[in-house]
Amino acid sequence: MEYVIRSGKIPVNLGLLAHRLLDLDPAILFDRDVLTGDLRCATSALAAELLLAFSRSGYHLGPEDIVLVPSVCCGSCSG
Repeated sequence: MEYVIRSGKIPVNLGLLAHRLLDLDPAILFDRDVLTGDLRCATSALAAELLLAFSRSGYHLGPEDIVLVPSVCCGSCSG
């Protein structure tokens, strides 16, 4: 699943956050959108799990700050 995590107004220490997110999902991919400051994240984790990881890292976001991005999968490589 892909998420946009609206953290643009919160300065996020990506190194600290990386430890929590990689513990959650070792295959997670995330980066920061340089225009908005938001994080983009591809993971098998659920939004609630991401909220908990952020909270444990000291960043308190609300459920409205984690937005599930619609899939762009066409299905041809696995279906």
